[in-house]
Amino acid sequence: MFRKFASVSGFTLLSRLTGFLRDVAIASMLGSGLAADAYFVAQRLPNHFRAIFGEGAFNSAFVPSYAREISEAGNQAAVLFSGRILTLLTAVLVPLCVLAMWQMPLVIDLLAPGFADEPEKYALAVTLTRITFPYLLLISIVTLFSGVLNAHNRFAIAAGAPVLLNLAILTALYLAFLFPSAAHAAAWGITISGVLQLVLVVYEARKNKLLPRFEWPAITPAMGRFFRALGPAVIGSAGVQIAIFADTIIASLLPTGSVSAISYADRLYQLPVGLIGIAAGTVLLPEMSKHLANQAHEKAHSAQSRSMSLSLMLTAPFFVAFLMIPSEIMQGVFMRGHFTIADADASASVLAAYAIGILPIVMIRSFVSSFHARQDTMTPLIAAFLGIAVNVVLKLALYRHYGAPGLAFATAIGAWINGGILVFLAVRKDWMVFDQGFFRMVSVVAFASIILAVATPFLMTPAKILTLPSGALAPALYVTVLSLAGGTLYAMVLLVGLRVSRTIN
Repeated sequence: MFRKFASVSGFTLLSRLTGFLRDVAIASMLGSGLAADAYFVAQRLPNHFRAIFGEGAFNSAFVPSYAREISEAGNQAAVLFSGRILTLLTAVLVPLCVLAMWQMPLVIDLLAPGFADEPEKYALAVTLTRITFPYLLLISIVTLFSGVLNAHNRFAIAAGAPVLLNLAILTALYLAFLFPSAAHAAAWGITISGVLQLVLVVYEARKNKLLPRFEWPAITPAMGRFFRALGPAVIGSAGVQIAIFADTIIASLLPTGSVSAISYADRLYQLPVGLIGIAAGTVLLPEMSKHLANQAHEKAHSAQSRSMSLSLMLTAPFFVAFLMIPSEIMQGVFMRGHFTIADADASASVLAAYAIGILPIVMIRSFVSSFHARQDTMTPLIAAFLGIAVNVVLKLALYRHYGAPGLAFATAIGAWINGGILVFLAVRKDWMVFDQGFFRMVSVVAFASIILAVATPFLMTPAKILTLPSGALAPALYVTVLSLAGGTLYAMVLLVGLRVSRTIN
């Protein structure tokens, strides 16, 4: 399992690194002004709908159904099943995309109502979102093909496909002089990347003789299982997106720059979510599904315990860093070009608020596998909606006084409630078992995190002195040196702690 996790996480790391370069380029060329706010709304909206109809709902329903079809009827029947799903997915998304692009002003009125007070920002948001919205159709089909590849342990290409998104946007920004603005260039980069990702996964699926083809849908046991799981999953994914929609809606009512501050902080906090949480969930769900299909419950629990231990170990340093040095991180990563120190400070307060929920947000990917692997999508739906209810209520209560950081704090609290409910219900059903290794990892990670938090202020001064002569590069070098020193200290304490804990036990 570790090898598969490393494969997915390695390509995810490459995606995040190229994504980092993309975000630095966007920050430098757009800053946190009107164009940036319009671009981030245009980038968010197709991804909201993708999460409802694509990755979240689709994977949770499709992967277990596909894995069971392989186990019961063989590869050929499974590929036929995926072809029928491809036909239905396309039939739903094509009309949705056409309708949304036709009525885009109405979409912006509903999802970014604050933009109506600034006609220039509103018009730009409508134009950019029309450019980006076809990405929804393209990336949803990519998700289908990636799910097929993942079910056959072909993780690398599917995990590496998002790199093309970042490269396409970077290339478009480099050629920004050919477009009306840098924001237009970045928007076109998103849609072009969808085409490139689709070509890549189609090639890989075809090479492995797993390429789904359009098949006329038929009523079969596999289709029945898929739709029974899909309904609650779509509602659940839509529920999660309600909270994110609320961020966009409410942030549009705040002063110009608030949407950008949330987006830049979100970029950094999504690093551990994508690198660790999504990678763990991508590997864990098909593995648990296969073990449970073969009635190997202990193996399924063992795989989940290892996934949670690894996720916790890798996420803890991000939690400490985002809480202790958010300003230094934002300045070091983004402060150049049109992105000012005021922009960095605004995003830093949002990042610190997000940090409060980083642990459950990453771990939820492993928690929900207890249910999705058993094709129970209703329980995660209930847990998600309870967390979302608290989340949205807190957003409405906090945004007037606390602005963008208040929205991020509400997201963090909602994640803790969602994660806590999932763990409670999974343990009560005996669908989640914490072994001795997990508890040992929790205690050692907690100790190492405390040491890192206490040591961070003492590491800051020498890192500042060491990098001060670097001029314009000083903020970036400072956060790099500080991160390396803190990461090294955390790793050393963790290794010693694990070794000591094993001797005690």
